[in-house]
Amino acid sequence: MSFETSTSMIEYGMLSILVISGIIILVLKSHFRNLEKLNLTEKYKNWKWSSPAEARTKYPELDVFKISGSLRIYGVMVALIMMIFAFSWTNYDKKVDVSNLLGTLDEVIEMETPRTAEPPPPPPPPPQVVQILATDLPDIETRVFEDQSIDEQTAIEPPIIIRRETQAAPPPPPPPPPPEPKEQEIFKVVEDAPIFSGCEEVLDKAERQKCAETKLLEFIYSKISYPPMARENGVEGMVYIQFVVETDGSISKSNIIRDIGGGCGDEALRVVNMMPNWNPGKQRGVPVRVMFTLPVKFDLK
Repeated sequence: MSFETSTSMIEYGMLSILVISGIIILVLKSHFRNLEKLNLTEKYKNWKWSSPAEARTKYPELDVFKISGSLRIYGVMVALIMMIFAFSWTNYDKKVDVSNLLGTLDEVIEMETPRTAEPPPPPPPPPQVVQILATDLPDIETRVFEDQSIDEQTAIEPPIIIRRETQAAPPPPPPPPPPEPKEQEIFKVVEDAPIFSGCEEVLDKAERQKCAETKLLEFIYSKISYPPMARENGVEGMVYIQFVVETDGSISKSNIIRDIGGGCGDEALRVVNMMPNWNPGKQRGVPVRVMFTLPVKFDLK
């Protein structure tokens, strides 16, 4: 069995408990004050107690321990009622009406043709065959070989040995710096656009997109606060925030691309940075980085 209790019902219940407790305290206080008017001293002056246990209370009429059981039962009942209130307290989120803002998201989304694979480059031309004619050959020089044979009487001069000083080998060159990580491409339009989380159970793509837009606008307008400076000066209009939905759904590179002043742009940017992770966009089934532009309307009505 489920029992839901609203905040107003809990407030009325706590107020009722306080009133009842106050009435009980006032009644008991009035009762004991009336007993004080009796001349109990003369009544129990020569009273003989039957046992020492009965003599623990000087005046039986003023014995508050007689009602301790009733007060204990009342305290247990109050504790049980408060526990029931605590477990059944239901706090509903404030419902934000964004029905008149659903059409604003489509105004700033630029439609582009999804990118396709580039065609392969043409094959290289076949190599040219070069024919060498006999007239192009260089002239062959005829060399006369000399007799270099030796015998026992031939004098042989020893070779001249030139000694060079050994030099230390130069130090090896430093290793090349590691290549900088290549930043992934940021898409503007993809096959599966990123959507705000909370509508994953909706199977129809169009219905899921509409549900995600509603959840997104409800989050934005439930967290945003109208800047006091803009309210005092009557500043109204549309602020545009641009950000990137990363491959893990997180938000990065958020910035203001159109501001109306009065602190409205900074307030909208603050709320955008508070958004939870989205469902990332996909191109050919692979998560990619997608640029998103979000309009935030400030209206004093």
